[in-house]
Amino acid sequence: MTEREKMLAGELYSAHDGELKAAHARAIKLCEKLNYGNLSDEEREEVTKQLLGKCGKNTVLGRGFWCDYGSNIEVGDNFYVNYDVVILDVCRVKIGDNCLIAPQTGIYTACHPLERDVRTSGLELGKPITIGNDCWIGGHVSILPGVTLGDNVVVGAGSVVTKSFPSNVVIAGNPARIIKKL
Repeated sequence: MTEREKMLAGELYSAHDGELKAAHARAIKLCEKLNYGNLSDEEREEVTKQLLGKCGKNTVLGRGFWCDYGSNIEVGDNFYVNYDVVILDVCRVKIGDNCLIAPQTGIYTACHPLERDVRTSGLELGKPITIGNDCWIGGHVSILPGVTLGDNVVVGAGSVVTKSFPSNVVIAGNPARIIKKL
């Protein structure tokens, strides 16, 4: 398996691999264009399509958007990301239709091994994240590796989402828990 294939499979991989370094550099250049370029709406849309692996209609990435690769991010229609959002996409991040992400939110598929010797060797791993349709993620939220959120989930501001949740709930807290059913 290539290092990229290991990465996407959630196995230990080396991020220092040439293919991965080139893909990461490409993503950084596209993020810099989005964040610092004086782009028209049409140009922003084109750069967004180049960056993301799959991009639905009406996708808006606010300034300060950063990701590892972009190609591992799939978003549905009517996707809105506010300012200063980070998606670490060493594994797949799949986000459904009609989703909103508030400022300074982090979606992190990236992990590091718990064993010191493996961690200090430079090997990394990840776990995919899935967010259903019609979700609203509040500001300053952290969504951790391996989480799946069902459809129509609202995540309260400042929450740390450490586990998966079903559809039609409001979750909040650190760690996040269900506070209301919708």
